[in-house]
Amino acid sequence: MPGVRDGVGRTALMVAAARAIETHRPDALARDPYAEHFVRAAPAAEGWPLRPEEVPGGEADPLWGRLGRYFGLRTRVLDDFVTRSALAGARQTVLLGAGLDTRAYRLQWPGGHVVFEIDTPEVLEFKERVLERAGAVARAKRVPLAADLREEWAGPLVATGFDPALSTVWLAEGLLLYLPGAAERRLIATAARLTGASGALAFEAKVIREPEKVRGNPVYTAARERIGVDLLRLFDPEPRPDSAADLASLGWSTTTRTPFDFSALHGRGPRPEADDALAANRWVFAARPGPPLVEAPA
Repeated sequence: MPGVRDGVGRTALMVAAARAIETHRPDALARDPYAEHFVRAAPAAEGWPLRPEEVPGGEADPLWGRLGRYFGLRTRVLDDFVTRSALAGARQTVLLGAGLDTRAYRLQWPGGHVVFEIDTPEVLEFKERVLERAGAVARAKRVPLAADLREEWAGPLVATGFDPALSTVWLAEGLLLYLPGAAERRLIATAARLTGASGALAFEAKVIREPEKVRGNPVYTAARERIGVDLLRLFDPEPRPDSAADLASLGWSTTTRTPFDFSALHGRGPRPEADDALAANRWVFAARPGPPLVEAPA
């Protein structure tokens, strides 16, 4: 299926499959009833597991066990961030690189909230076709925007109805890892510039280039060999900018956490291991006076 068959688009299917598996765990961190519909609709994902009992090795499986649980944890943490920010008064949410995100359909939104979803036209068309067939109904006003986030997207976003004067939640989940450093800096600066009122922003990043021995981690080899997702080739090789520091210089308060902080908080999720493919991952939560940050462990 164009848009989700290859490259970064294929990672959206991988994450959807992980969310489907997480949904059916008895101790699920997050539930997404639409995730499995995306996987079933994509020939590229034929044969991928959608239930915990379909995962060989269960939690010990490096791909659908450990990495899958990471995606489930990430979904839960960012669900909490967006929901709390919206309940605290944010009027609009912007999903940067929305992929197969279904938050507009599955979260409880305050009345009048608007969710803007930015991604490529192919991904958005696939997503909307699958959700229509599944009978999904958005719980907020959903506004899709087909745009390349490496190019100019602020003007088109405003043209679709985005209002910089309103408090905004920005979310970049599974996006910045694939962007060149300069594109990341432009994206963060643009989101900050468009936050004329109060706002909150969360994003995922790798803060260091991983040592060579980490590149042989079973998470990476399993994704490459079993489902054709070569994460190491997709990650941008340039040195990463310090976007948290950039936001702080613009007057935002920032908090940086590891995924393992939230594994401890929730009592499940990936734990540190030797030569860990998740060790360089950080989740950054930023706020300009207004919606609160996601609660994080001390």
